[in-house]
Amino acid sequence: MQGCRARCRVGFLVVFSLWMGLVALYGLLKPAPSSCVMTYMYPTYIPISTAANISAGKYGLFLYHEGWKAIDFNEHLQNLNGVPVLFIPGNGGSYKQVRSLAAESSRAFQGGPLEPSYYKEASLTISGERSNALEGQDELSFPSSSQYTRKLDWFSVDLEEEHSALDGQILEEQTEYVVYAVHRILDQYKESMEARSKRGEVLQNLPTSVILVGHSMGGFVARAVVVHPQLRKSSVETLVTLSSPHQSPPVALQPSLGQLFSEVNSEWRKGYEIQTTRAGHFLSGPKLSHVLVISIAGGVYDHQIRTELTSLEGIVPPTHGFMIGTSSVKNVWLSVDHQSILWCNQLVIQISHTLLSLINPGNGRPFPGSQKRLAIFTKMLQSGVSQSFHRTGDLQPSLLENGALIKNARDPAGSQLMAHTSCPPPVHWPDDGLEKDLYVQSRTVTVLAMDGRRRWLDINKLGSNGQGHFILVTNLAPCYGIRLHLWPEKNRTSEMVFPETKSIVEVTSRMVHIPAGPAPRQIEPGSQTEQAPPSAFIQLDPEDMRGYRFLTISVAPRPTVSGRPPPAASMAVGQFFNPKEGQVELSPMLLLRTIYSQEDIFLSEDHPLPFNLSFSLSLGLLPVTLSVGTVGCGIKASTLHIEKQAGDVEHSSLCKLRCFPPVALAWDAMSGVHIVPNLYSEIIQVDSSPAKWGSNAESDKTTLLLLVDPHCSYKVSASVSLSSAASRFTLLYFSQIIGFMTAVVFFALMRQAHAWEFDLPLPSVLMAMEMNLRTPFPFLMFAILPICMFLFLSLLAAQSLPSVATFTVVSIVCYVIANGCLSILILSSQSVLYLAASVHIFIKKRWHGWEESYRFIFVRHVFNFSSALFSFKIMRALKGNPDAILAFVAIVLVTFVHPSVGLIFLLLVHAYNCHAALCSFLAASFRSERKEVFDSTNRDPKPQYGDVFNQILPLDENHSTSSASGKSFADTQLELFNYRHGLLILHLLAAVMFGPSLVAWLQRTRRMGHSFLGLLDSVLSAGVVLHGICGWKPDISSLKFHLPGIPYQDIGLNVLYLLCGYYCCIYALASAPYRAIHAMAAMGAISLVSKVIDRSRERGDNRFSRSRKHAHKHK
Repeated sequence: MQGCRARCRVGFLVVFSLWMGLVALYGLLKPAPSSCVMTYMYPTYIPISTAANISAGKYGLFLYHEGWKAIDFNEHLQNLNGVPVLFIPGNGGSYKQVRSLAAESSRAFQGGPLEPSYYKEASLTISGERSNALEGQDELSFPSSSQYTRKLDWFSVDLEEEHSALDGQILEEQTEYVVYAVHRILDQYKESMEARSKRGEVLQNLPTSVILVGHSMGGFVARAVVVHPQLRKSSVETLVTLSSPHQSPPVALQPSLGQLFSEVNSEWRKGYEIQTTRAGHFLSGPKLSHVLVISIAGGVYDHQIRTELTSLEGIVPPTHGFMIGTSSVKNVWLSVDHQSILWCNQLVIQISHTLLSLINPGNGRPFPGSQKRLAIFTKMLQSGVSQSFHRTGDLQPSLLENGALIKNARDPAGSQLMAHTSCPPPVHWPDDGLEKDLYVQSRTVTVLAMDGRRRWLDINKLGSNGQGHFILVTNLAPCYGIRLHLWPEKNRTSEMVFPETKSIVEVTSRMVHIPAGPAPRQIEPGSQTEQAPPSAFIQLDPEDMRGYRFLTISVAPRPTVSGRPPPAASMAVGQFFNPKEGQVELSPMLLLRTIYSQEDIFLSEDHPLPFNLSFSLSLGLLPVTLSVGTVGCGIKASTLHIEKQAGDVEHSSLCKLRCFPPVALAWDAMSGVHIVPNLYSEIIQVDSSPAKWGSNAESDKTTLLLLVDPHCSYKVSASVSLSSAASRFTLLYFSQIIGFMTAVVFFALMRQAHAWEFDLPLPSVLMAMEMNLRTPFPFLMFAILPICMFLFLSLLAAQSLPSVATFTVVSIVCYVIANGCLSILILSSQSVLYLAASVHIFIKKRWHGWEESYRFIFVRHVFNFSSALFSFKIMRALKGNPDAILAFVAIVLVTFVHPSVGLIFLLLVHAYNCHAALCSFLAASFRSERKEVFDSTNRDPKPQYGDVFNQILPLDENHSTSSASGKSFADTQLELFNYRHGLLILHLLAAVMFGPSLVAWLQRTRRMGHSFLGLLDSVLSAGVVLHGICGWKPDISSLKFHLPGIPYQDIGLNVLYLLCGYYCCIYALASAPYRAIHAMAAMGAISLVSKVIDRSRERGDNRFSRSRKHAHKHK
């Protein structure tokens, strides 16, 4: 029964892993929707002469020029007077990818700054943290200008489209060249100034720094440049990275690549610390106090660089940079893939204007203060939507200094009152713009046209009974189309009574801009137009309205206001509401249940306009398909002869004339806010990283705010998208699965070594892996205990801990998937090896019958000649020390060619040894079976078949290399095969880890010639080779030692494998699977030491034996 259970357990792992992989592959290959607009340009690339050094011989430097007319390169270089910007391409990227950014920068410089809007904007406080209130410091003020003072000169480095994400040595060489390129650019401006001075032109200030813009791995290269010891001081002060990894490599498999990331990040952390002496005295300020870093992530559609990798947390303090996703960037609101982030016109335009805004109009150079530059980046990139749901209504009063006269606003003396306003003086309405006041008696107010009226809402009356919160959604532009004011008390004469400390306050500038969906359409020509999608909303809490009696909503008249045409369809819906009435929480069990059956939530008419859905599991882990269908909109079914049900096409079309399209705002702790306009059926997912090292408990939840029209009733349906969930899980936890796979192999080898040491039957790798999955003790020891150890170590390191429950469940799922993937790999390799051995034995049997034929006389002579060659002394010496020869060849390959090449050679050695052992086992089994058959019939076996099997078997049948001399030869060979098969699987994983680096090495060899790899990779790979050559037998008895106080327990190979497995588990949970190579190299060193000690003992025993024989001879 146990065998049946084991097969079922392994079968479940295989089926589950295959299903997970296929579904994830389907989700990843499915094309992602894109609303990006293509960028067009007329590029010209001007080569910059470089000095003859090693890096310059491989790479190049170019200056971009936008325009279709031919230009003189030398003359263009002599007229350089802009602000230098250097673009660094990423993995496999071309220097020509700069064209979109450079072309839009040229157009932005010619067209001038973006047209001002009066939505709420993000800005900085004195502490440097981003907030939604402008403090008004002089150093953070933004001078208004109708034209930029200096253009951007875009340079780009040609890095030969190398795969820099796959090899650390390539990154180091690219960093050295970019340092040289920065110096060369600054020197080029000096040369240009000298050329212009000779012509008698008026000279301007020379640039002292270069702005770096890096895409993908180019962003990491830019950060490595800043901490490079050869970089000139203050030559780089601003970095903008586009979908660049900062926390760790995107493919964290090569040790040198992970080590490079650790070193660069460590230098950055030290760079923002105050420099002190060893005695603790102040030495200097932070070295990187002038450096600013802005990281822009692509979002959920970027499958190559996840948002968690682009985070600057723990590397750059909030006072010197931030990370933002493209879905949160103002005027963009889109998630883009890894390549689209370079040409998406909405994003490229915003970045171009942001970089041009960094230039000081006074001297034409970037602002020197890091806080000033950070404030500009915050204002230009961050939207007014809070990055946290809990701060959505946290609208602190602004310091408004503008004064304006408001019609019918008088004090008790009858004089006109000056009120605080946030709209600028140029934006004004005619004096007779507001025709008539309307007094709203219901909690819901609706505006369907630009009627030029002012609507009065009594805060005390409409906001009673817990309905003290107010929200308004509209498609009217603030100040131009709609204005909101808070008024104090009003007396019986329709005049305002103002306390001395109170006045009219305009809150129009608190309106938050959100992306609007497609423009409304008419069902038929001349018919009514559909409701327009909202483009802004404002939310006021009771604290914001405290001390005020009335809230007024003023709508501009229909004629053109300030030269702006009105929208084709106008709408505004406001409501006083109780936030507790519109809250629904979806538990983890409920979300998992929606995989099979969707969850429906019904909203009746007059429901709260903001509807809060709280997901207990992050939508970054379990994306949800959210559908919002209209059930009713106040239209009687008997009149229109339609059924009031969600999904009816005619009913839905009619309701679109009455209700505005729903809008969803999803907040995530990692990537901020995601906005989905015109939500009817959409897969909602955020680019969070729950249950990972460094994440906090907030990342395990997602809050979604639905803005739905209270005039209609809806059915909200939610169901988990399996394909999206599988692809997200694979993307997020790929590194953990790889690390767990090495740990599982180490645990299997531990069980094999334990069986060898205690003279038990040595199980196969698959059987040992299955035994480790049994509950309760093995599973607790090998799956649960490493997770507990990791959480404990994280607590000691003062790291933020994720939700323990979610982290444990996700880690166990990764562990199970790792076992399933290994089961597939083991079964495949074992099938191939058994097939090869069976074919080998079959050919041997046939060969015995054919070798007497005259056709094979020549072949037999060739074999005899080859046997004569092996009789030479040198060949006998080599044959007597095969391990030394194999180790020498493999180490030469990993050192002077590539680690993967040496490891592939090691795999061939393992495959040959497994094949030989398996052939011996099968031959011995066949001979013993045949002997039993003939013994039972009292007949002698045919001599020729016995000769055949004797030729296959290199040893006597009763010979055993194990510690148990009672085992048969077949059993011993099977055990050796099982153990060597485990080493084959382990070192196959090591070769796979170096596989991406091999791809980059082959590309570089083909283009540039051979280049040696880093020392770390070579040393670790040599250790892996020693483990495979010297540790072919699970025995290190020469290094065993006993721990005092623990009876009957020696520290042997099984304990070492157990520690290696725990080591791999811990670093797998830390998303650093490349650390498994360190464990293999350590086992190689231990195996080498054990081998040397065993050889020394054998030599000593031989000398002692020869001396005994010599003494006995002369007695």
